[in-house]
Amino acid sequence: MDLAGRRASRRFAAALMLMLAAPLLSAVSASPAHADFRVCNATQTLVGVAIGYRAKTGWVTEGWWHIDGSTCKTLIEGPLSSRYYYLYAEDAERGGRWDGPINMCVAEKEFKIAGVNDCFARGFQKAGFQEYDTGEQASWMVQLTDEPATDGSAAVTGTGTQ
Repeated sequence: MDLAGRRASRRFAAALMLMLAAPLLSAVSASPAHADFRVCNATQTLVGVAIGYRAKTGWVTEGWWHIDGSTCKTLIEGPLSSRYYYLYAEDAERGGRWDGPINMCVAEKEFKIAGVNDCFARGFQKAGFQEYDTGEQASWMVQLTDEPATDGSAAVTGTGTQ
């Protein structure tokens, strides 16, 4: 086979590969984006995380998710149903925390608590949660970092995707 024949054969093979791969590529790109609320731990230490949100039945707090350093976990699977979510996290090894001004109930062990009032009277502790306005997006991700934000706010950042 001469040079022109080899080039034509290569072009044919490349075109055939594209034709065979096109349905697979379109199926992958057509799949819906996964919606959820995720927390990524950008530190090198283990972090315990609790989340608060408004459900149909009222306020709920849940925890603890243990997130190893440099990993992420999904706290709520599926499209988000609330606009506002609240997060509290503790560094399990160094003792620091990511908190905010919104008081909600937590417990020492794994928990799901209905209501945010009278925490102590009901046998729970109270912790300050940071509010995240997701703008009613279907997904949201919070990244816990060692460094405070440049504007002096808490060392927690949130990003949303639709």
